[in-house]
Amino acid sequence: MTEDKSDEIPFAGTSTSSDAADAMEKVSSGIYDLLGMKGKASDSQPGVMDCSGKDTKTYFRIFHPWSFKAASVSDLDKAMERLKSELPKHGWEIKSYGPDTSKNKNMNLIADNDKKKVSIDVTNMAKGDAPMLSLDLVSGCYKVPDGKEVERF
Repeated sequence: MTEDKSDEIPFAGTSTSSDAADAMEKVSSGIYDLLGMKGKASDSQPGVMDCSGKDTKTYFRIFHPWSFKAASVSDLDKAMERLKSELPKHGWEIKSYGPDTSKNKNMNLIADNDKKKVSIDVTNMAKGDAPMLSLDLVSGCYKVPDGKEVERF
């Protein structure tokens, strides 16, 4: 089996877990602003996860799952279209956009921001019991500064 270099997790730099989590919250806030409409975002906090194949005491990734509920299902559709058009203007590259493989065929958008070393996966769950956008952000691999260890939260 050959390894595809494009699937490698990028190096995001040196940071403490808490500083990297703060940076991720800023990225999420920017995504919220790009939605361009009133709605309710979940109050979730970023967390720390391992970097596959790296020392878990010195390398980590940040993940931030959250959701957005709009006033109507049609607003969710508009928010997805807006993200598709606005993300590239803010340094994001759309990797895929279209229906997912679920029975509901939810619209899904995946994008990467090489400068920020963050990926986003947005799913429009308009056909579910609680219509919302599900947003999952994940960073590249960070290394903690010398003498520090990864904080888990």
